[in-house]
Amino acid sequence: MQHKIQIDCPPEILLGLHMNAETFARLVKKQTAFSLFKDGCISSSMAAHWLNMPRVVFLLQAMESGVELLDDSEDDFRRETSLL
Repeated sequence: MQHKIQIDCPPEILLGLHMNAETFARLVKKQTAFSLFKDGCISSSMAAHWLNMPRVVFLLQAMESGVELLDDSEDDFRRETSLL
């Protein structure tokens, strides 16, 4: 079962972005999927399915938009280099 969510959007936003309502809705949906994935709320597979795209395409687009797929902490670095 699909659910639709309706949001209020002043016309000034659409005019300022040079978008129609459908294009803006797609942008909001994609940015929401990126954010939910980044925050660990949904998996990349679930986000890709929601956006109707292959998972690898979702991951590439998420990276292009600034989502970090891996946390490069010092612990991660030590763990990886200890294997060398």
